[in-house]
Amino acid sequence: MTRIGVVLFLAVLLSALFVVRTQYESRSLTTELDRATSEARRLDIEYDRLDVARRAQATPLRVEKLAREQLHMHTITPAITHYATVPGGVAASVQGKP
Repeated sequence: MTRIGVVLFLAVLLSALFVVRTQYESRSLTTELDRATSEARRLDIEYDRLDVARRAQATPLRVEKLAREQLHMHTITPAITHYATVPGGVAASVQGKP
């Protein structure tokens, strides 16, 4: 009976060690999951903030203001329209093709 007792004692001891190891890993993974969830929330907030900033930068009024001030652009009118012409005309370029 002592052999059975020793075998059972070792089985209980190994089982207890396995339970302790499993609990430790479970706690570690839970902590890691909480950190990842917290980081995901932080990144979502940062994305929302950046999206709001991007939308504010891309308003048509702001784009037009930057085009006028920094690029020295202005709206098109018939008085300042320039037409490009092809040397020899369109008819000459069409007749030259086989």
